[in-house]
Amino acid sequence: MAVDEHLLNLAGLDALESVLGKAPSRWSRVWAMTWPKLGALGLFLAGWQLIVWAGWKPEYVLPGPAKVLPRLWELLFVGEFWRAVGITMRRALAGYAVAVVIGSLLGISIARTRIVRSAIGAMITGLQTMPSIAWFPLAIALFQISERAIMFVVVLGAAPSIANGLVSGVDHVPPLLLRAGRMVGARGVGLYRHVILPAALPGFVGGLKQGWAFAWRSLMAGELIVIVGNKPSIGSRLDFARQFSDSELLIAWMLVILTIGIIIDAAFTKADLTLRRRWGLIDNATR
Repeated sequence: MAVDEHLLNLAGLDALESVLGKAPSRWSRVWAMTWPKLGALGLFLAGWQLIVWAGWKPEYVLPGPAKVLPRLWELLFVGEFWRAVGITMRRALAGYAVAVVIGSLLGISIARTRIVRSAIGAMITGLQTMPSIAWFPLAIALFQISERAIMFVVVLGAAPSIANGLVSGVDHVPPLLLRAGRMVGARGVGLYRHVILPAALPGFVGGLKQGWAFAWRSLMAGELIVIVGNKPSIGSRLDFARQFSDSELLIAWMLVILTIGIIIDAAFTKADLTLRRRWGLIDNATR
């Protein structure tokens, strides 16, 4: 009898497994995340090649993937390439770090005080909509042709988005959560530290992601305009390729910019998914 009951239980488990399906393996999850990106890459390359074949522009102006990709592969084995990427990334991370500090302080000030919000809230949004290229005449007037001019524009490009992201996250904290925090004794700074800011993190991460996009765009514009000494950078290499009408090299460097942007975006997306899963905003059973 006990054996029969055990067999029935096993049969029930097998039936349940057949209905629900087995949990996907690690490689299955990796493949599920990878194949859409590979498909998008294939469509991008195919569309690019079709435009070249259509003869819209001469091939010396718009070369196809068959000429650009080998040139990009050659770049990877040149020391100057990695030096240029390193200088650009150092500028990006330094400017972005300063923007995070300034944007976070601004966001907290705006979110906490109505007077501050009414006074400078709209101004922050206005600064966010300004094209980064418009800041460079002022940056050059203030700091000449220097690293500080580039940092000035990168910070101004990123900080307003980060501040607005934090304000948006705070505004979307459920009132029920605030009441629960006050019931357990959270007040003032403690309420912000232990209740409001943790609950606002998903919105804040969205602001950080948007801030990085603005910082990256501002930096690329800055490196094309402000050439500091003999320091190689991605922007200066782009300008070099343009001056010598080297379309293959130009597009290869553009692909480098695109690749870095995709990698950073994937890191932010992963952080956002992890945070939302931890906060219970994603149903783990459906993923």
